[in-house]
Amino acid sequence: MPHESGGKDRPATIGAPPRGVDSAAVKVLLVGSGGREHALAWKLAQAPGLTALHSAPGNPGIAALGDCHPVRAEDAETLLGLARSLDVDLAVIGPEAPLVAGVGDALRRNGIAVFGPSRAAARIEGSKSFAKDVMAAAGVPTAEALAVARPPCVVKVDGLAAGKGVFICETAEQLDEGLRAAAAYDGPIVIEELLDGDEVSVFALSDGHRVVALAPAQDFKRIGDGDTGPNTGGMGSFSPVPGFGTDEVAELVEQIHRPVVEELARRGTPFVGVLFAGLMLTESGPKVLEFNARFGDPETQSILPRLDGDLLGALAAAAGGDLEGVQLGVSDDAAVTVVLAAGGYPERADAGTPIDGIDDAEATGALVFHAGTALHGDRLVTNGGRILGVTGTGATVAEARASAYAGCERIRFEGVRYRRDIALDATAAPG
Repeated sequence: MPHESGGKDRPATIGAPPRGVDSAAVKVLLVGSGGREHALAWKLAQAPGLTALHSAPGNPGIAALGDCHPVRAEDAETLLGLARSLDVDLAVIGPEAPLVAGVGDALRRNGIAVFGPSRAAARIEGSKSFAKDVMAAAGVPTAEALAVARPPCVVKVDGLAAGKGVFICETAEQLDEGLRAAAAYDGPIVIEELLDGDEVSVFALSDGHRVVALAPAQDFKRIGDGDTGPNTGGMGSFSPVPGFGTDEVAELVEQIHRPVVEELARRGTPFVGVLFAGLMLTESGPKVLEFNARFGDPETQSILPRLDGDLLGALAAAAGGDLEGVQLGVSDDAAVTVVLAAGGYPERADAGTPIDGIDDAEATGALVFHAGTALHGDRLVTNGGRILGVTGTGATVAEARASAYAGCERIRFEGVRYRRDIALDATAAPG
């Protein structure tokens, strides 16, 4: 079980020694407003050591678990003032944008313990070319970078693109389209070989030096059934992944995550937070597609319902620089998450459309995580591209999938769209 962490002689960031957090009594500030943050809030609210849960800006789902404050996730100065006024013990930063912008650094410099990497360490997600340089130095296998764009290949936006900056180009026409789409983003692009195989998302907590593996998940990035249409932020996920038990995940973390954490520490930018590796399982072994510097969305909604143990204690221990002895178990149950999106997503978001049926969905046993919602008076309405995540649990992936879709069928808003094939192939495998 996670234990109280103390300030060792290993820095969480340069110039800021880690501050120990008494995991028996913790006031938390959760930064972010999406489905991932709602799932984190849901799990943290179950921790025996939680004394208060605050979120900035939060969402209507999180508001049912704690206090939400109208502060933007990237507004470091106002977040710092809020954290001080609330006397929080631990800030948990959910989304990538504030991490890459250095919000964690601003809080740490002023004595607030933070779960989430520094700006320098978050470059592992904020710059794909930087990530490739780190992996080369660490000896971690990844897709080969190409000097010339020729199909088949993958075109990637180097910086953040909300999960939409990757373009699979199997034909010359797709390559032309991908290059045009990538040019709409600021900054350079990266061209890579197109890898073939199954994908898996593997997560590990890090205190800057140690790593603790979490359950794996598989996500579904494309908008349409059968993996058709453009990439999105994620249309669904499931856990466990067939063939990836505790031993297999531990081996991947040793092969992929630990060398990267060690390389970042060697560079003087230790990674404190959760390191998320998107892997392709090729015939020649696993290769990294990308690294993310935070929990995945919607993978988190499938991983946390399976987590056994004190997540709050583990996050506090990582933020304090001491994961020694921390263990988090995984239940034998499965979880499947289906994202309900706006009709125009991923090209357009939706705002102000009334949402009905969440209580009915939860009455079936499903978990409903708010991703893009708002309140107009006391009326819940849409406020984004991905609106809700519906998670079902069960003894097998098939049972969890049936539970998730039973919940989806009870939720209504104009234009709602969701994939009907999330985790379908996995239902044939045990677990």
